[in-house]
Amino acid sequence: MSNGEIILILGGARAGKSRFALRLAKGITLSREREAAVAGSVCFIATAEPLDTEMRARIERHREERPPDWLTIEEPKRLEAALARARDAQVVIVDCLTLFVSNWLLDIEDESVCERELERTVENFLATAAKSEQTIICVSNEVGLGLVPETSLGRSFRDALGRVNQRFAEASSQVYLLVAGLPIQLKPSDVSYQPSAVSHQ
Repeated sequence: MSNGEIILILGGARAGKSRFALRLAKGITLSREREAAVAGSVCFIATAEPLDTEMRARIERHREERPPDWLTIEEPKRLEAALARARDAQVVIVDCLTLFVSNWLLDIEDESVCERELERTVENFLATAAKSEQTIICVSNEVGLGLVPETSLGRSFRDALGRVNQRFAEASSQVYLLVAGLPIQLKPSDVSYQPSAVSHQ
């Protein structure tokens, strides 16, 4: 039986999601080091691609914020393959699901084909995670609270990410919403619901 868990961190742009994920990972590994008297290991799965100067600078800035002994796996789309490569880590951070969805949408023009590939990849990832003893921390943006995107691609992105976020939230034991750097715990909560009844529409 797995003793692992998935933790989902949601929020808007510059809400402090990645920083909170790093704090969680460091706290978990320190706790396990004290309990087992062994060094904890963290693997960071990065979905960003250095396609322009701004993104390259952002990637470098995030890399500098991470401890140098953490393993980094750069994988824009195949999250299940990246998780398999990270099997020796105690804690895995996936940062972020937002770019993961964007990468798929930009790679496959046919929306229905893209949706099937996204769903297959997400389900394979979650199936692997369910058998793991790792703590897997996933970071994603909440993009459904603003204006309706003007373009068809923008609307497809918003909808696809919303469905992915719902699926990860359902599979997670803890879900946090970051607002101005402050975490609000959404799950577990006092509100009871049936995950099987959630519709990812």
